Amino acid sequence: MLTLTETALGALTRSWRYRINVQSWLGGELLAADIPVVDGGEEIDRSLRVPERVSLTVPRVDRGFSWDPVESDHPLAAYGQRLWVRVGIDVGSTTEWAMRGEYLITDSATDGDTVQIEAAGLLQLVDEARLSSPFQPSGTFVSTLRALVEPALTVLVEDAPSDRSVPAAMNWDEDRLGAVLELLDTWPARADVTGDGYLVVTEAEDSTDPVLALTDGSGGNVTRWGGQSSRDGCYSIVVARGTASDGGQLQAVAYERNEPVDINGPFNPLPVPYFYFSPLLTTYAECQTAANTRLANLRRDRATRITATCVPHPGLQTGDAVTVTGRGYDGALAIVERMSLPYLPGEMSLTLRIV
Repeated sequence: MLTLTETALGALTRSWRYRINVQSWLGGELLAADIPVVDGGEEIDRSLRVPERVSLTVPRVDRGFSWDPVESDHPLAAYGQRLWVRVGIDVGSTTEWAMRGEYLITDSATDGDTVQIEAAGLLQLVDEARLSSPFQPSGTFVSTLRALVEPALTVLVEDAPSDRSVPAAMNWDEDRLGAVLELLDTWPARADVTGDGYLVVTEAEDSTDPVLALTDGSGGNVTRWGGQSSRDGCYSIVVARGTASDGGQLQAVAYERNEPVDINGPFNPLPVPYFYFSPLLTTYAECQTAANTRLANLRRDRATRITATCVPHPGLQTGDAVTVTGRGYDGALAIVERMSLPYLPGEMSLTLRIV
């Protein structure tokens, strides 16, 4: 969760005033300090390559200024302009601001009397930058990650897993972001873009320390619950394959022993395999770790999920742990996998994975 003072957290449990501040920057130059937003919000989905999406509606003309992006250096043009989004919480006579993030404008277009703006998280820079020639790393996981994403994003690895060498035969052709995701999967690690634009690499496990209690009923912050269920993405075994230093093939298997997709349970009497190969895996132990990690990720993707429509919380982020009381749960631990946060008064929606 974003860092908020105890005073601000206390204000969120009462009626509070919502404020929004959106700035536009280009190459380190401030183009607009307070864009007049009349509607908008952000969508974050951890399953996407670029998880963050922002949509804004701005009046075409406000305070004598035209927000129609007709010039390449206009604050709302899509030629490198970045939006800094802050949500404000009134605390007494002052406002405490929470930095929601820095987003790259991808599209902006005038529609009648308004301008519609679409923006994406900064991993969009890496996704767009396809490799124009084969990329052959010659260092470690950390140096390879930095070579793939910097200077678009600065990589912080203080809490990353132990570094190790990348195999000499490793080669990526075009998909730069795909190479980054493969590197993280086989490390294994996770990487999140912070609100101030850094790529922070950490262990792959989610935190289990709840930052918010979600409750319904009198005085609760949840107005509606919902459920989700699908067989898509359900696998009972994961087969991870790699290549040894002598060229021999390596393979390790992880078996799902947990309901509802237990390999010995009623989900399917036959194994349902997920195959994963990477030349970054050069030992049996690395293959087994990758198989276990991928199985845990798949278990996360198909775990029991519920949706909650609730009062907005400007500090909440995907990956945060919360407790759920309601809809048959009594203090169950859940992880925020997807969220939709309005930038103006309204309701927030969450997709929660029950742990």
